[in-house]
This record gives sequence, structure tokens and C-alpha cells, in this order.
Amino acid sequence: MTTEAAPPTPEQTRAQLQAQVAALPAKPGVYTFRDANDRVIYIGKAANLRSRVRSYFGSPRSLEGKTRVLAGRISQLEVVTTHTEQDALHLEATLVKRHQPFFNVRLKDDKHYPYLKIDVDAPWPRVTIARRVAKDGSRYFGPYASAKSVRTTLDLVKKLFPWRSCDKEITGSDPRPCLEYYIRRCIAPCTSFCTPDEYNEVIDQTMLFLDGKSETVVKQLKSAMTDAAEELNFERAAQLRDQISAVERVTETQLTADTSAAEIDVFGLAVDGDEAVVQVLFIRGQNMAGSDHFNVAGVKDESAGSVIASFLRQHYESGLHPPRLVLIPDDVDDLELLQSWLSDKRGSKVEVRHPKRGDKRRLVAMATENASETLQMSRVRWMADRGRTDAALEELEEALSLPAPPKRIECYDISNTQGSNVVASMVVFLDGRPATSEYRRFRIKTVDTSDGPNDFASMAEVIQRRFKRLGEERRAERSQGFDVPDEPSTPRSDDDQSESDSEGWAAIPDLVIVDGGKGQVSAAHDVMRNLAVDDIPLAGLAKREELLFQVDSSDPVRLDRRSQGLYLVQRIRDEAHRFAISYHRRLRARQTSQSTLDRIKGIGPRRKKALLRKFGSLQAIREADVTDIAATPGMTQRLAEQLKLEL
Repeated sequence: MTTEAAPPTPEQTRAQLQAQVAALPAKPGVYTFRDANDRVIYIGKAANLRSRVRSYFGSPRSLEGKTRVLAGRISQLEVVTTHTEQDALHLEATLVKRHQPFFNVRLKDDKHYPYLKIDVDAPWPRVTIARRVAKDGSRYFGPYASAKSVRTTLDLVKKLFPWRSCDKEITGSDPRPCLEYYIRRCIAPCTSFCTPDEYNEVIDQTMLFLDGKSETVVKQLKSAMTDAAEELNFERAAQLRDQISAVERVTETQLTADTSAAEIDVFGLAVDGDEAVVQVLFIRGQNMAGSDHFNVAGVKDESAGSVIASFLRQHYESGLHPPRLVLIPDDVDDLELLQSWLSDKRGSKVEVRHPKRGDKRRLVAMATENASETLQMSRVRWMADRGRTDAALEELEEALSLPAPPKRIECYDISNTQGSNVVASMVVFLDGRPATSEYRRFRIKTVDTSDGPNDFASMAEVIQRRFKRLGEERRAERSQGFDVPDEPSTPRSDDDQSESDSEGWAAIPDLVIVDGGKGQVSAAHDVMRNLAVDDIPLAGLAKREELLFQVDSSDPVRLDRRSQGLYLVQRIRDEAHRFAISYHRRLRARQTSQSTLDRIKGIGPRRKKALLRKFGSLQAIREADVTDIAATPGMTQRLAEQLKLEL
């Protein structure tokens, strides 16, 4: 009787991997990490495989957060050597798009942009739509943001320039031209009404127009119109005049970008947690040819430059024709390698630049602003989708073993700067949507932060203040022999910030989420148990691996990375963090201005208020003239001079 071999222990697996790493060649190539379930979790490229892969198996303390988690999951290693680092870059981009590994920056959208194609080597070229750029000698114009935009442009150039749209064989012996000749949309090479040179001139003008060189086209047409008039061919001159007017009208209505470069792709980036949006603006000539956005995942703990570099490799790997100039919002590593790879794909030099000033910097800022708006709108659309939020709530009900989908979810977060100005936030989501009128803020009062921040104690204080009155009412009712009602009566107002009496403040949440792991959950649960409100479901969302921790479970709940439930709790956690951070910054700014002005003799509350109302900030007061300060209500010349001296 045979028995199956036991799976290797983590120590055995690590020893095997280290032996494999020691045998790797010091050559360029691509490495692939798989987990215990044989899933591809990361793909990377290296100029020196042995040195690069070895870095994952050193001391965990030397690794960043995301890399440390990745290193702990590696069970298998595969490598492919290449001749050059550029070949490795190409292979990495291909494999990442194919496998979509969790720890890689991943481009979610696999889009193929349309182009306009002119086969200049054909005897009678036409303008057609193409989905990919091929090295076939043809001229390609684009990319265009959508099929609609490329068809609109095709219709436009067909109206402006009389090239043939038919695909028939041109012999020049047809007995009569088609309708397009009579409506001036074609110069009829099929009936030999034009010479090859005349037809090629039309194609050349079309290419100049698509290149954004409308002024050159207009000059050529005006010259031809003058020649026709001098030859007394007034009908031809009138046709050219109408064509000139049409080209000029179209040029005036095009959106112009303030740049002289002929081909530019401009990229902007907005990041939110593990997701990001990349916005791209296509500029051709002096015209904005279009724009588009891409959703990107797996960006947590990645620098902006790393996200952009990975995105560019996947973006242009799909056959997209690189422009002469690529503008990006941050510096990237391996810039020369990236430029070399793009230049090879284009067939001529491509420059990748992070502009620091001027018009090109403003273009990047515009793309970044669009990316931020797109990311925000994506979040709003998701929250407004009733079907998705219902599915998310049902998923949380099942994953956390709740009695029903959580109608009211409260989330708490702590914010501080090295223990100073410690604050907390409570955000409320009703039916999966933010209820901003129910948000509350807390200033931490009882926690000693002289030795640094104490998030556990701070979380305990917040939970104590939130549920104190509910606990008191429950104990009072139980002592009198009454059953505890579903909801307490409206509590008294708290002595802190905006915790006013309201139906929302009296409501019992169906789920409480704290920002953090086991420590924060334990601190909150201890308080809720002492207050006799521990029947309220409680969970903690840890940032690093997005795991949900519960009190009565030793194993955390791992929701699927693409699940609606995880997306909802991430949005709730991020909103609590944002609300806490904004309050903390406000207090810190107020403390800065107060501590500086309050120590100046003669500046009391009224004068300080008048100064801040007039100048807006402490920095503005520092930069102001003594005369302007003295003109502030309540101030004198001598006091203004003293103020300037001490500031």
C-alpha cells in the first residue's frame, strides 16, 4: 500500500527556492512567482536574474510592505532568459497582460484603438479604418478614442478631399463615373478624369490635414486656385475656393493644445488605495485628437513612477503605435530602456519626458485632473448602482455571518501626527451609501500620548463614547426586568464637537467596522462587552492585505479581490480615513496659528481673530507690510512692529 508524499513545509519550500535562486544565471530575463495553489502572483523583468530574484529572499525587514507579503507567498519560481533587457521588457509586458498577476500593476482594459490608414504604396490609395498598426509601409493616423470619433474624422476628410472610397480595380476605362464624382467627392480615376499625379496630390493633402498641417493644405489650395483663375478655369477655381473655406472652418472648430509637437500622448494618474485611473490625451499636430481613460489595479504601495512605467509597457504592447513624444506625470526607473523599447516599436525615436514647467507641464496637469475626476465619478457611479450595493451588502451578510444585510454600517478611524492632535472619525453608510449628515468627529481626551500614539487606547475611547449611553440604558432596563428594545431612546448630546442629538446618533448599527487588525478589534470589543453592547457585529479591516478580522474567529475573512463586498468596505474605510485626516489637519493648522500668535504680548483673542480674518493665514501675516498690519482693526503701529519682529 502506497501513501502520498506529504507536501513540503514552508521551511522546505524556502530552502528549495533559495537553492534554485543560487543557480540562476546572471543574465537578463523574466521571472514568474507562483503561490501554493499554482497561481501566477507576480511577473518581473531583470537585467541580472540572479541578483534581482535573490532580493526577494533576504531579510523581511529589508522589504517594503507589499513586497514582504509577496515574498511570503512564493512557492514556485520560473525564469526565462532573453538576449537583451529590452527583450525582457517586451516579454514581461506580454505575460502580465496574459496572466494578470495579483501583485503586478494590472491594466484592466485591453483596448485596441482605431486608426486611419492610407496605403501609400497602392496605385490609387484610399483612406480606411484599421485596428492595429502594421509595418506594411502604410501611413497610420491616430489613435482615435472610439470607433465613432474615427468614423466622424473619416467622413470629414472625405468631404474635404475627393479621393476614391470604392474598392474596385481602377483601370481608367469605365464608361462613366459614379455619383461621388458629380457631388465632388471623387475626381474619378476610374474614368481617367484625373492623372495619377493629380490623384496623389489629393492624397498628400489628406495626409497633411490628418497630420494637423492644415495651414500647408490651405496654402497649396490657394496656389492652385490662383493658377486656375489665371488659366480662366473659373469653375475649377470656384471648387477650390469652396474647399479652402471648408478646411478653414473645420480648423477653426478643432480644439487646440498650446504645443508645437506633432505627435504627443499625455498621461495623467490618480490613485485611490489599490485602484488607479490613467487618463491619456492624444495630441496630433496642434489638435486634441481625443482622450481616454484606463482602470488600473494592484497599485497599493507602488510609486507613481512604477505605476506609470508598468502601464506604458502594457498600453503600447497591444500594438498601439507610440508617438514621437510621451509626457508622463512622474519620473520612471529604466527610462532609457523604456525609450529604446518604444523607439523600436515605432521605428523611429520616441522621447519619454516628465515636464516640470511650461505648456507641456500644463497638459500633464490637465490629464491628471481628468484622471482624478474619472476616478471620483467611477466611485459615485458604483455607489449609485442599487444592484451592486445590494449584492455587496448580501455578500457581507454571508461572509461575516450577519443575521441580515447590514442596513447601517459605522466605520471608525484614528488620525494623529506622532501622538499630537489625536482625532477620530465615525462615518455612516445607510443601504451602502454615505449618510454625511450622520458623520461624527472626536477629539481624543483621555489617552496619554507623551510616549507616542496609542491607536488601541484611542479606538477604545471612541467606542466608549459612542456606545456609553446605549449601554447605560440597556443596564437600566435589564435591572428593571424589561427586555432590551431594538433601539434606545435618543441620548443626551455629547460634550465633544458635533455629536448633536439626532435619530441617527440614537440608531443601533448593523455592523461596526474599525480601521485596523486584531489589536483594534480587540480594543473595541473589550469596551463593547463592558457596555453590554457586544451583540452588535464588529469587524476590523486591515490595510495591508484587506482582510476582515472578527472577535470570535481566529482566521480572518478574505473577500475576493474583485468582489462587490470588498469594494464597499474599502470605500467605507477610505471615507472614514479621509474624514479623520481632514479634521486632524484643521486642528493642526489652528494649533499652529494659535501657538504662534498667542505667545506675542498684546495679541489677544480679538486681535488674533481680526488678523486671521484679514490675512487668512500666519504665513500671509509674515509676508505682509507693517503698515497693512497696523491698519487691521484693533492694531497699532507699535504693536504691528512688535508682531513682525517676533514672527
